[in-house]
Amino acid sequence: MAGLDIAFWTLAVIGVASALTVVLLRNVFRAALSLVLCFLAVAGIYVSLSADFLAAVQVLIYVGAISVLIILAIMLTRDVQRGSLSNKFRIPAFFVAILFLGAVGFAVCNTPWQIAGIAPQEPTTSALAGKLFGEGGFVLPLEITPVLLLAAILGAIILVREK
Repeated sequence: MAGLDIAFWTLAVIGVASALTVVLLRNVFRAALSLVLCFLAVAGIYVSLSADFLAAVQVLIYVGAISVLIILAIMLTRDVQRGSLSNKFRIPAFFVAILFLGAVGFAVCNTPWQIAGIAPQEPTTSALAGKLFGEGGFVLPLEITPVLLLAAILGAIILVREK
């Protein structure tokens, strides 16, 4: 096995394991941290597949923005340690998940996948990446906007918090 194959399968196992811990953990904050690990593993898989732009977008949007928003929402709620209560839909949801896994497995096994023999010779970045991150791009507004949103959220928290 080549080094990229080992990296791919290692990241795939980490991604699946962290996704399972997101679902199975009762502590919501720790589940959110496992979700961050899952997002990072997916970004690593993109890197191992030579999709650098997708990996950068994964880190910027999901790890940087969505995860911070989820963790902030969790920190604003009360009774985080109690976690989610079990309900009557747990067993039917398990069977629906097994059926969905079977359907996806059937589709994956019966699809004729076209696999390239060699790695891409040119970078996989698109014209959008050149516009966003290239010369005269929009990197500065893209970085300033989350900081302003975070400041607005923190200001709203300070205004509505209990004395």
